[in-house]
Amino acid sequence: MADIVRNSKALRDYHVLERFEAGIVLHGSEVKALRAGKAQINDAFARIENNEAWLYNAHIEEYAWANRMGHKPIATRKLLLHKSEIRKLGGLLEVKGNALFPLSFYWKDGKVKVALAVGKGKVQFDKREDIKDREADRELKRAVMHRLKNK
Repeated sequence: MADIVRNSKALRDYHVLERFEAGIVLHGSEVKALRAGKAQINDAFARIENNEAWLYNAHIEEYAWANRMGHKPIATRKLLLHKSEIRKLGGLLEVKGNALFPLSFYWKDGKVKVALAVGKGKVQFDKREDIKDREADRELKRAVMHRLKNK
């Protein structure tokens, strides 16, 4: 399960409450562009509308060798989920402050899948706590490696 593209801002800006896997409806030139790694999902988000899931602001570059009937780089793309998952997502999104956003695009059995997450936005204090925890882990690893090296 190799990532095609990852949303680097997602885990920094949100507390992930729950994760989902969804398929996505793509044109042939979009798939070719994804194979070339020409995508960006940092500003992407998803919504549930009329019992369907949609992905907004995902940027998939135009494929250079596609014919003139290529695709739009920023388009609304349909996400493929079971009805029960859509109902569950709808219930989670009714809670104030929750957002639905993509974590990554990846290949699974030759098809493009989207890792979606429902999350709550972090405030500045939470981000500082994450930085402190990362720094503490880094210092601990340095100390352990230093100790092992000097034995």
